[in-house]
Amino acid sequence: MEATAEKKPVPVNRWLPYWAVFQYDVHQTLRSWVYRVWVLAVLLATVGFLLYRFGLTQEAGVVQQASKLFSYLLQGTVLGSIAFVVVLTGSCISSERGTLADSVLSRGISRYQYFLGKWHARLATVLGAYLSLSVAALIGSLVLVHADVTLDGSLVALATVGGLLAAVVTAGVAVSAMSNSSLLSVASLWAVLYGGGFAASWFLRNSDASPGHVLERLPNILCGYYDLQSLATLMAWSAALALTVAIVGMVFFSRRDV
Repeated sequence: MEATAEKKPVPVNRWLPYWAVFQYDVHQTLRSWVYRVWVLAVLLATVGFLLYRFGLTQEAGVVQQASKLFSYLLQGTVLGSIAFVVVLTGSCISSERGTLADSVLSRGISRYQYFLGKWHARLATVLGAYLSLSVAALIGSLVLVHADVTLDGSLVALATVGGLLAAVVTAGVAVSAMSNSSLLSVASLWAVLYGGGFAASWFLRNSDASPGHVLERLPNILCGYYDLQSLATLMAWSAALALTVAIVGMVFFSRRDV
């Protein structure tokens, strides 16, 4: 009697290479000295600023509003983090140009999956650090000074600034995918950020959705006084810009030599 055993088809996870690149890049970024120096610098600056303001309140009796205090911290965190974010994202793909073809792309992974894994990993690590540090700064502001912020205002402020930061991260990964070296990628990214920031300021100079106007109105947003339509417009523009830049970078990367 012949027994025939049917072989069951082995399920194939087509997104397993993407997940492997994502996990590896997250682990690599968290171990990077640039990432650790950035987080440590922002943390120390935040603690020092909060202690200074708390001492000013105790000694001089100056009433400190949590909305203004946290808006200063949020602006300082974002502006001070740009240089680190540029280095972290501008070199994520271009730095691996020498070993890219042999170690990664010669195996069962498409360039689209590789780009998406790198992009999403940098978004997760950068935005994760931003949200963690921002929430810690907000809690410190509420504990040490007069609490005048609202929950919805805080969430809207964090989401708005996070959307702008996500666009910067996406631009960095896209430029890195199109550059031949990390130095060229970082220099090109600075040019793109300055040029894009100037163009956005000029184009939206009379609009409430201008990034500069939004940063100036952060204390009011934190207190719950905000125009949701203008902020939603700004976040929509940021998301559209990030998606467009990501598609251009991914298509260019899929057709270039490595």
